[in-house]
Amino acid sequence: MAIGGRLRQSWLSFAAAFRNRELRRLQLAGLGSTLAIWVYSIAIAVYAYREDGAKAVGIVLFARWALAAVFAPWLAVFADRTSRRRVMLTVDATRAALVGGMTAVAAAGGPSLLTYVLAVLASIISAAFAPAQAALLPDLARTPEELTASNLAQNTISSVGTFVGPALGGVVLALTGPWLVFGLAALGYVWSGMCVLGLTPDRSPEQAAREPIAAELVAGFAAIGRDRRLQVIVGLIGVQMFVVGALEVVIVVDSIRVLHAGNAGVGWLNTTLGVGGLLGGAAGVVLTVRRRLAGDFGLGFLVFGGGLAALAAFTSLTGALLLFAAMGVGGTLIDVAGITLMQRTAPPAAVGRVFGVLESLMLATLATGALVMPLLIAPLGPRTAFALVGGLLPAAALLTWRSLTAIDRTARIATEPLQLLRAIGIFAPLPATVLERLATLAIEVTAGAGDAVVRQGDAGDRFYVIAAGAATVEIDGAPTRTLEPGEFFGEIALLRDVPRTATVRAVGDLRLYALERDDFLGAVTGHAPSREAADSVVAERLPAGAVL
Repeated sequence: MAIGGRLRQSWLSFAAAFRNRELRRLQLAGLGSTLAIWVYSIAIAVYAYREDGAKAVGIVLFARWALAAVFAPWLAVFADRTSRRRVMLTVDATRAALVGGMTAVAAAGGPSLLTYVLAVLASIISAAFAPAQAALLPDLARTPEELTASNLAQNTISSVGTFVGPALGGVVLALTGPWLVFGLAALGYVWSGMCVLGLTPDRSPEQAAREPIAAELVAGFAAIGRDRRLQVIVGLIGVQMFVVGALEVVIVVDSIRVLHAGNAGVGWLNTTLGVGGLLGGAAGVVLTVRRRLAGDFGLGFLVFGGGLAALAAFTSLTGALLLFAAMGVGGTLIDVAGITLMQRTAPPAAVGRVFGVLESLMLATLATGALVMPLLIAPLGPRTAFALVGGLLPAAALLTWRSLTAIDRTARIATEPLQLLRAIGIFAPLPATVLERLATLAIEVTAGAGDAVVRQGDAGDRFYVIAAGAATVEIDGAPTRTLEPGEFFGEIALLRDVPRTATVRAVGDLRLYALERDDFLGAVTGHAPSREAADSVVAERLPAGAVL
């Protein structure tokens, strides 16, 4: 596809994601949550410094990240056990109450320890929001392109939050004090909750209730342990977050010790990183129609890590700002491609818990990077430390490049079977990621004129949809109807566990796609709306003995 056509198709997908009312509300909820997190993060650091000094800042920040990392996998169980909308609403209401409590304590001059405890609790409960949001998004997206576009939009919102949130918090802090900033953060969580409240209520995952609680708690870890693709993606994201944590220290050290730009330079570097993320979002819109996201994922590592490593050679603020902008672009490639690949690869029944494990790893490596970077700077100096840590990302990408290209091959979208399945009422209610996975599993089958694809009385082992050609349906040897491209057969024998009720014979050259019994049943029976649609089809066809 020419670059102009690709851009046009990408922007259409991006626009479609915002025309989807459900996705739009979910993105607006994410905006409120992101801004609130950044606003209150700035305020709690300033509050801790004023009340108890620099050590308190480090302790509070580490406690927030580390404890959230510990609880994230276990809180994510709720995203696969009950309504994801309900999980997000509960998180928003709890966060608003906790941060509201911080507002009251700080305004009244209450004990700082109580404020810190409330802040840590708010961070812990926040760890359940992102997995539920990531797990709900594929259910709301109608196509794979819309899913990628929605992840891109969410990443753009995060980029905006990285500089709008701190800027807003800084202005309010300059005019008043931390207590009012806490209050603004609480309002942000209320906004997020109101947007989530407007979402159509979703169903609780039915299979979760049948699992023992012990199995549920470790399902995210087990899913990653079984899938090499998930291991590579999660591992690389963990390395990136280690570098991001180190970057929190790099920004301060580079601005003050290397660039001699002072506190203002810290703000400029943070802002440029966020602007680079926005630029990456504008360029990354092409990802919405690309089929090879793993390659873009690896490219993001080269750009982000290479920019940090190159920082060692620059002593001018202008050069550093350009590198930070490039790093922002690389970060967008990593985030959008990585999250989309996770949603495509994780098993639907455990996707929330897989993202819970990811959230835990991200927080843990973020905290570790922030702790390790000062230890490297002390003996090595800033420049060597920048080059060493920045080089981790290109090295990790190169070491796993073969695995990334393998992911590209296995995660490639099968366009023709996807279009055929999407047009069938049984599959239409399925989340985009489930439908995409089914299309990948579809097996192309051909038959010549007069060949029987299935025979009456045989056991049912596959579901079929016709891609090209025509076929006749015969009951007891008598033709009853003709099937054309887009029509399907084989569902009754699978859903009712009965022998084939008819023979289907090719009229001329026939090309079909087949789904194996377990793949078909796992998708259709595991999703209530699809099961209802399938039962309706069976009820319509079975009395007439129509099609298998």
